[in-house]
Amino acid sequence: MSIKEQLTEDMKTAMKEREAGKLRLSVIRMVRSNIKNTEINEKRELNDDDVLAVLMKEVKMRQDSLEEFKKADRQELVAQAEEEIAILKKYLPAALSDEELKAIVAEVIAQTGAAGPKDMGKVMPEVMAKTKGRADGKRISAMVRELLK
Repeated sequence: MSIKEQLTEDMKTAMKEREAGKLRLSVIRMVRSNIKNTEINEKRELNDDDVLAVLMKEVKMRQDSLEEFKKADRQELVAQAEEEIAILKKYLPAALSDEELKAIVAEVIAQTGAAGPKDMGKVMPEVMAKTKGRADGKRISAMVRELLK
């Protein structure tokens, strides 16, 4: 079952649950809407990798908002953002552990022959392609910097 089909099924389930599934329903509808808008803008059907990119973008937006809500001490919005992130993460592949990410970064550094921080531009695109949807860009960037020192 594709991610889009899973989202549709989960939306139907949330609709049947009425009050209990309200937040989940709104988050799923928002994601499906963004997927549909992307399909319309690009004039093509999105595959699972494209849908993953949309989901990752949604999670990133909420994580950025979460940081701002914490700075402003808005606990009710922090709780809601955390719930939304948890809902969205169900559709993303399992995150890489630090050891797995370190191994991938080390392998790419060896392949590209990167020697120092100035070669970060060679390494980052390769690592991002290999970890698609399974690691956050900030985490990857920090790991690459650490290993290129």
